[in-house]
Amino acid sequence: MYAVSRKRSLIKSITWRVVASADTFLIAWFITGKISWASSIASLEIITKTFLYYFHERGWNYIFWGKYVKGSKKFNFFKKILFKKRKS
Repeated sequence: MYAVSRKRSLIKSITWRVVASADTFLIAWFITGKISWASSIASLEIITKTFLYYFHERGWNYIFWGKYVKGSKKFNFFKKILFKKRKS
């Protein structure tokens, strides 16, 4: 089995926040037409949603649905189908 480090979850949280907050900023700017309002909205969102995503990500590590260990029967079955060598 494999483990997922807290550092990985934290880095994923931060990188996602950069993308998502830029999106929020652009939408807020488009709707309000004011850069100051868009900045305020995006700034508040960065703080709250970084924590929410981190704990959401950590929680999903305890759910085994959709996770496969390399070498498992299911993994090998799909690997054979998807990556089989074609004869020339």
